[in-house]
Amino acid sequence: MRRGLICVISLLTILFLSGCHEQGKISQPSEEDKEEYQKVRLVMTANGTDIGIETLTARRFAESVKEASNGNVQIEFYPNDELTGGNTNEAVRSVAEGSVDLGAYVSGTMSLLDPRLEVATIPWSFSGYQEARKIIDDTGGEYYAKILSNYGLVYLGSTHNAMRQLTSNRNPVRRPQDLQGMKIRVLGGEVYRMFFLALGANPIPLGWSELNIAIRQGVIEGQENGFFLMRSGRLNEIQKYMTVWNYLYENYLFVANRKTFEQLDKKTQELLRQKMKEACEWSRDYLEAEEIKIREQFERDGLEIIDLTPEELETFKRQIQPLREKLKEKYGEEACRAFLIDMEKK
Repeated sequence: MRRGLICVISLLTILFLSGCHEQGKISQPSEEDKEEYQKVRLVMTANGTDIGIETLTARRFAESVKEASNGNVQIEFYPNDELTGGNTNEAVRSVAEGSVDLGAYVSGTMSLLDPRLEVATIPWSFSGYQEARKIIDDTGGEYYAKILSNYGLVYLGSTHNAMRQLTSNRNPVRRPQDLQGMKIRVLGGEVYRMFFLALGANPIPLGWSELNIAIRQGVIEGQENGFFLMRSGRLNEIQKYMTVWNYLYENYLFVANRKTFEQLDKKTQELLRQKMKEACEWSRDYLEAEEIKIREQFERDGLEIIDLTPEELETFKRQIQPLREKLKEKYGEEACRAFLIDMEKK
């Protein structure tokens, strides 16, 4: 059923383009219409909900592309992995294989293609959003593009998912000892699990949809996430303490199937690149501004927010240093150099 839906979408796309193809290629604008964009409809998939930051980014991208091309370049966007029945891994493969044209997924999800795509999630690689933006735009993006190219994908851009913070019900967390035995919900990725194990906690992989009730029932004592997602889950209403420590940065990667992209004329390719860059810059600014508002709201609602001092933060960093070294070895020197991990950051 899931593959059938993808096939139907692909067939409709092919039928739409059939009048624009000649000898198997997408037609180019004529001399008379050289200022016009070719007519093309592209299909885009993402995991996010209707209010997810990647969904907001993708929709802004689609709208600006349509407007700039006078409606000639249209992008049909499907959130919630609708095209694959909710199967995120299959959705990523569908973009790599070309049954879907464009995709937006977190680096951890994209790492199913290549583990090195997760290099930026090494704990405390970035001090904050501004440093993450600069490094990804300077050298990190080039590295993503190189790796993704090996899997039939074109890198178009990156936006924030979150600098991840910690909340709990059991006790405030200022020292590694405060985490001993704490039952913390984590994502399924190994970095999250290994990080909290190194600090003596009890990490428990659990789906997002199950988290709220698990906290209410006491199965989970704490969780880690960004402000934006915590608000959508109303976690501030069921957790007492938050530790702001920016321990891990996660981002969304926006990609295109390379074969599809290379069939587009240069003008259309440049349009997609430019509008994706603009959409990602907009969503980065939006998320950073929203987090300030969300924090203020959390404090007004009674959540106790703890900002670690540099000295307190250093005790956590020392304890997980062996994990950092292990992850650096796993991802390799080239990946770490691209993201200036443990290198001078100018």
